[in-house]
Amino acid sequence: MALQKTSSVAQQELPRVLTSTHALSIVVGIIIGTGIFLVPHEIMAAVGNSRGVYGVWILAGLLSLFGAMTYAEVAALRPRVGGEYAFLHDAYGPLTAFLYTWTWTTIARPASIATIAAGLMRILGAFPLFAFLDHRTVVAGLEWGQLLAILIVWLITVLNVVSTRDSALVQTVLTWLKIAMIVVIAWFCFAGMRHGSWSHFHSIYLRAQGGFTGFMVALIAALWAFDGWSDVSQLAGEVKQPQRSMPLALIGGVLIVASLYMLTNAAIQYVLPASAIATSQRPATDALQQVAGSMGAGLVAAGMAVSIGAALVGSSLAGARVPFAAARDHLFPSVLGAIHPRFRTPWTSLLLQAVLSTLLLLAIGRYQALFSLTIIAEWLFYSLTAATVFVFRVREPEAARPYRVTGYPVVPALFLLAAGVLLVFSFLNQPRASIAGTSFILCGVPLYFLQRRRTAAIKSDRGSVEHL
Repeated sequence: MALQKTSSVAQQELPRVLTSTHALSIVVGIIIGTGIFLVPHEIMAAVGNSRGVYGVWILAGLLSLFGAMTYAEVAALRPRVGGEYAFLHDAYGPLTAFLYTWTWTTIARPASIATIAAGLMRILGAFPLFAFLDHRTVVAGLEWGQLLAILIVWLITVLNVVSTRDSALVQTVLTWLKIAMIVVIAWFCFAGMRHGSWSHFHSIYLRAQGGFTGFMVALIAALWAFDGWSDVSQLAGEVKQPQRSMPLALIGGVLIVASLYMLTNAAIQYVLPASAIATSQRPATDALQQVAGSMGAGLVAAGMAVSIGAALVGSSLAGARVPFAAARDHLFPSVLGAIHPRFRTPWTSLLLQAVLSTLLLLAIGRYQALFSLTIIAEWLFYSLTAATVFVFRVREPEAARPYRVTGYPVVPALFLLAAGVLLVFSFLNQPRASIAGTSFILCGVPLYFLQRRRTAAIKSDRGSVEHL
């Protein structure tokens, strides 16, 4: 009887099938998506010179590293499915966790997935074969790029439903492929001596936005390029030896990505002057076009498209764990907590995520608009989640901590300070979007109390039935 009960409980949980290598690959694979290939244009257009560009990249890398170090301590302390949801729930209670889940499930994660898919269409647009992607279809005036992006989102969702381990394996293979492609890009750029010049690092784009505003706009773009380092925390409940694997994945992943970003940015700038980077929609592809001709640029663009598509695997895989965990705690509809009886995956949450991403691609479809939709809400909850390290240090001083954040409390405090400055700037620079985003988050408050009432009613009905 006891053995049967243990087996039944195990069937109700997601199995720990991910290794530390999978976790590290997920961090690197999710972060390196559209950002490094598309964001250099936004950063140079905002700051206009090399000094500002590298200042932005270094600061964004440090902020991401400080955040990863902070998350690593909490994730090793509480390696549960849902990651940030679980940390917020334990630190602040169910209301904060619900608001996070509401925002993550309905806007932040679907918009992030849609942004990556839309960015993939921008990369594919470099090929003459895919020139039709910007053309209108006969279906409601949609572009072919929107339809192809939606198809890719659903193919990856099916993969994630069928097998978590196989999805992680695909992620690992494609992550190493994209790392190899980035090294190849840099090698081609620096090897083409007659096409490049160190003087480009002293060039200036005179039409840049400039000043503090320009720097902050560029920083937001760079932080988007680093976005995704926290996603592996959602999978902590499915990682083997999470106390060791989670810090390794979070910190090691950010360090690897930061090194690759600096290398790629330097390679592009060696070939292209500031004005060319600021006005190019695809600076990496343009740089390879200049160095290796259309054949070389085409091959690298194909590699970049594979890289960006691979980021969708990890983003979809991690994203669905948040509503799944909330449903298991009766904060979200119970149907989202279902585990597929054969594949042992949170299939209903994955399907909901794909549906919402599809709706955003249909309604918006453009990379920049989707890009602006995600960053504000995400950083609000990044800061709240990072602050849990202080809550748990005070509340549970004697708890075993396999990893302690280096530089505590300064490192977490610096991350929170920077997040606060970023949020204030976002409100000042984009007041309508920021107010709308905040209002949307707060709309979750009445929904939370409705869900609590519904859950209480269901429990009461079950109690009555059992009594009878």
